Amino acid sequence: MSHKYRLNRMFSAQGKCFDVAIDHGFFNENTFLAGIEEMDAAVRTIALAGPDCVQLSTGQARRLQSLPGKKPGLVLRTDAANIYGSVLPRFLFSELIAGAIEEAVRLDAVAVCVNLLLLPEQPELHHQCVRNVTALKAECERYGMPLMVEPLVMLPNEAKGGYMVDGDLEKIMPLVRQAVELGADVIKADPCDDVSEYHRVIEIASGVPVLVRGGGRASDEEIVARTVELMNQGAAGIVYGRNVIQHPNPAGMTSALMAIVHQGASADEALAILKGGRA
Repeated sequence: MSHKYRLNRMFSAQGKCFDVAIDHGFFNENTFLAGIEEMDAAVRTIALAGPDCVQLSTGQARRLQSLPGKKPGLVLRTDAANIYGSVLPRFLFSELIAGAIEEAVRLDAVAVCVNLLLLPEQPELHHQCVRNVTALKAECERYGMPLMVEPLVMLPNEAKGGYMVDGDLEKIMPLVRQAVELGADVIKADPCDDVSEYHRVIEIASGVPVLVRGGGRASDEEIVARTVELMNQGAAGIVYGRNVIQHPNPAGMTSALMAIVHQGASADEALAILKGGRA
């Protein structure tokens, strides 16, 4: 089976995609639950706003797939990890759900997503993630399921505490390339500190489309300006979660970001859409 059939449902004809991540409850972290306490309402609001995809766990995917009519594609999160708290636990893991790809097929997913984590002084966790990716890749090939790999380079926990991304381009690039070498069909990667250099990540991905993560909450002006620049740098799209679901106007933010990703809207035009006006 060809994974391209599902990728055609995920990406526009121009090769662009906006995926809204609502899978944060999978990670047993209280601070991730803001905005998604009531999942039916959260999923319905985002689905009606019309992004290309919605990223959910296996336990919550039914809330999207049971909605009648045309809906965004499902990206199924396949691994649960325990690395997101303010203090790292004694034992770290990133555990695959059982039968992940068969479950994705049953749920009519357009892709599956898995972490490739790189934490300082945690080689065992990185090894486990590499094994997860290779195991999923074999099953993805069998079922024609696109594999989205999420290479995450994180700061030492004691540096800032919690889930803090290391925006060092020289660390991001080799991990992105490793994800490509392991067989990723789509890359979901962090932005670097200087987003004007992000074309280097696109280049190192060797033709595999790169969707850029949104990370923690930022101001409307910051997230919109960053998104415009990332698209100008060659990103195929974005995967944003908290900057959409924790926003006072999730539907408006979705529309504004869709305009940037698919229509090349400027920051001012996107902010006008968010505020309910016309650019």
